[in-house]
Amino acid sequence: MDSIKNQIVEKYKSEEKMLISDLRTITELLRAPDGCPWDREQTHESIRENFIEETYEVAEAIDTSDTELLEEELGDVLLQVVFHSCIEEENGGFDFDDVTNGICRKLILRHPHVFGNVSADTTEQVLSNWDKIKQKSKHQTTVAETLRSVAKSLPALMRAEKLIGRAAKAGYLDEAVPQNGSSIGDRMLRLVLEAKNAGLDAEHELYKACDELISRVEKSESSNE
Repeated sequence: MDSIKNQIVEKYKSEEKMLISDLRTITELLRAPDGCPWDREQTHESIRENFIEETYEVAEAIDTSDTELLEEELGDVLLQVVFHSCIEEENGGFDFDDVTNGICRKLILRHPHVFGNVSADTTEQVLSNWDKIKQKSKHQTTVAETLRSVAKSLPALMRAEKLIGRAAKAGYLDEAVPQNGSSIGDRMLRLVLEAKNAGLDAEHELYKACDELISRVEKSESSNE
């Protein structure tokens, strides 16, 4: 183990690029009995919020067109993937190679217009094929099943937009978004639909509105000094 550590340190000190194989080795060293006490204690559940936080930091780097920050934050997200894979491998489950194998096979399966004989010349055709293949591979036979497959952990506005989109595509928009519903939730669904119809992202619109809120308060605060 010490020799592996030494190899990693020597590579770190050199100008040679460190690769995904090095990240996997470093993660294993951190989780080893003589590694880092904090890293050894972590579980899927204990670092769940870390994964969410790192993902949002990637989104912020994209929103601010900060490519240097984007490079860093993508590394943090990649660490989360490797770390969770390492934990599961220790538990006797899947490993990182299984994760890689799974996503490669999914991409080939869902792009028959690239890797097979299916024709798809437009984005609309690609998305239509993607949805059909996804539903078949996940054994979804009803619209309700496709709706339930949308992650509950998504931010509410983002989840609502996805649900409305799938319901509308299946011909159930009126049932999905009650036009006479008076609850705050129903009214918010109608706002999400309004944004979608206008070609806007409701989550992003509220995000911008929050920034504008801060600016208004800052301006008012400055004028009162």
